[in-house]
Amino acid sequence: MNYQLLALDLDGTALRNDHTLNPWVRDYVQKIVDKYHVVVVTGRHHTAAKPYYDQLGVTLPIICCNGVYQYNYVNQQVESGTPISPTLANAFLQLAFDYDLKIVMYTDSGMAIWDQDPMPYILPLKQWADSYPIDKRPNIYFVENLVQEQQRAECIWKFVVQGRADNFNQFLQEELITTHFSGSISGTNRIDLAVKGHSKGRALLDYASNMSLDINRIVAIGDNFNDVSMLSMAGCGVAMLNASEKVQNSADRVTSTDNQGEGLALLLKELFPLK
Repeated sequence: MNYQLLALDLDGTALRNDHTLNPWVRDYVQKIVDKYHVVVVTGRHHTAAKPYYDQLGVTLPIICCNGVYQYNYVNQQVESGTPISPTLANAFLQLAFDYDLKIVMYTDSGMAIWDQDPMPYILPLKQWADSYPIDKRPNIYFVENLVQEQQRAECIWKFVVQGRADNFNQFLQEELITTHFSGSISGTNRIDLAVKGHSKGRALLDYASNMSLDINRIVAIGDNFNDVSMLSMAGCGVAMLNASEKVQNSADRVTSTDNQGEGLALLLKELFPLK
């Protein structure tokens, strides 16, 4: 099969555990971007994906927040997306407060962290963002009042919530959540939630349709549960060796090493040859 498009996840796939791009992957993607279509498909906000987009040399719009929206860095505009309505976002926040959950809110401009006992996973990410010069710094910021921030924002793309197991599980059973939201587990008692029906797979399918590309000529690569939808629908789904057994079972191929090693780059050389 002559593949035409590479759909590449970031965290746990193209990125190593220290939030840096795997150098073997980076170097080979840089070589193929002029010959093949390369699309970054990530759970990240576009502001938190931009440094990697630049290092990879990618030029196509990026699929963000697990398929919720598509962002064009060239003209700095959202090309398509399904934001959470203001009324629904406000109701979500009130419910999350009632269940004493930690919250990160993805707005039009960045990632707003509620400063009341923030999630452990977000602190290294904030430290990583702060390591960049101000003019290139991903916009990850603390807020005291999430409701005021939600009202100020032009749109809300996604929420990440985490809490004690009993509160977390009861929250997910609430009618507001089951009716209006869907998402994927991203950690212990932690979930990414956005408008119901979104997925990386659906977004990638729309992306391919707009480019008049055959889905069978797409290679999708990922490592987590939010990647399963695109791994299972692409012509060739590739799971990382560090992925769970369930994720690997949804793929056609598995890399020979985890995200720390050269396995993904070696597979890219096979599937996207330069000659």
